[in-house]
Amino acid sequence: MELDAAKQIGAGIAAIALGGAGVGIGTIFGNYLAGALRNPSAAAGQFTNLLIGFALTEFTGLLGFVVAMIILYG
Repeated sequence: MELDAAKQIGAGIAAIALGGAGVGIGTIFGNYLAGALRNPSAAAGQFTNLLIGFALTEFTGLLGFVVAMIILYG
């Protein structure tokens, strides 16, 4: 009984990474858009950095989800 409660608490803590990933993705795209509107000629040169930042942020969220599932069902 206590083990199930501990698993759910641990999975909930691991799932906090999903919220952090959402905030990070919003920050990345918001800052890219603000920079692109200020200097449109430099926007194309920063697009690769945008995609790399998005991929790493999304990976962090997915990793948190996988850890939460492993805690619950592993």
